[in-house]
Amino acid sequence: MASKDGRPGAVRKTKKGPAKGTGGLGRRALEGKGPTPKAEDRTYHAAGKRKIAKDRLSQAQAKSGGRPSTAPVAGRKPKQKQADDSEIVTGRNSVLEALRAKIPASALYMATRIEFDDRVKEVLALATARGLPILEVMRPELDRLAGFDSVHQGLALKVPPYSYAHPTELLEQVVSRGQVPLFVALDGVTDPRNLGAIIRSTAAFGGQGVIVPQRRSVGLTASAWKTSAGAAARTPVAMATNLTQTLKAFKAAGVFVVGLDGGGTTDLPGLELADRPLVVVVGSEGKGLSRLVTETCDAIVSIPISAATESLNAGIAASVTLYEISKMRASGKKAKKK
Repeated sequence: MASKDGRPGAVRKTKKGPAKGTGGLGRRALEGKGPTPKAEDRTYHAAGKRKIAKDRLSQAQAKSGGRPSTAPVAGRKPKQKQADDSEIVTGRNSVLEALRAKIPASALYMATRIEFDDRVKEVLALATARGLPILEVMRPELDRLAGFDSVHQGLALKVPPYSYAHPTELLEQVVSRGQVPLFVALDGVTDPRNLGAIIRSTAAFGGQGVIVPQRRSVGLTASAWKTSAGAAARTPVAMATNLTQTLKAFKAAGVFVVGLDGGGTTDLPGLELADRPLVVVVGSEGKGLSRLVTETCDAIVSIPISAATESLNAGIAASVTLYEISKMRASGKKAKKK
């Protein structure tokens, strides 16, 4: 049948395409894509990624003789723990004493609108002379930096971890200067405020250092710095790996070891060993001195107190003892002069 345009056999085309069949062009679409592959067979799926990693690990173990490979994955750097062990010294006296002692510091933090006094002016002068970065921060930020339970008085100093002295080396230095050794050792004291108070009393009453054990004892933290009111910058703190062995080494060097305990057999007033080289050992308020330390002591001394008071804390007990020893040493020097 001829079409209107006069061409025999012509096929009229419409907008939808040829009126006749497609010649099999849509057969593939009708058949579909087949069954959905498993999750572990899909490389973009989490299960597929785990399978690839597992296969890679198996191949690495086969190459290393069955041992797990410790090499990092190519193109990925292992994460390293970044720890900042710096301490924050707070308080005007503590910061000033630390700067006076030229303790290494990395930054000085100062609260905005701080009230200037002579201490703040000297702190700024010392920090500027050393080229120390001075950062002015808002008080809430300084509270967070110093610890919300710390009274920073508008100043905070960032210092590296404390460098402890060696006990026997510290003793040798004192003897070489011709001084009569007077040390305080802590046995089980865990309160940093007690340590700070003991450091302060040691400096006030002529002591040359404080000894802390490496285990089960407080270290020189920011709180101890604060309580010492800057005395930690002048009074060295030594760390003993084993307190009992350190005390025995001191005894071998001619130093007497005196332990403080409420049930001691010797009263503090009139202590005969006061003018001798001494190590005063202070125990915790609860447990007191440990058994090994008690057996190492040359004398166990008690402080006479009212019966209404059960005991004194470590800081006060050390302060009273150091005061009494310094008083007896001073009176002994006066008697020798006469």
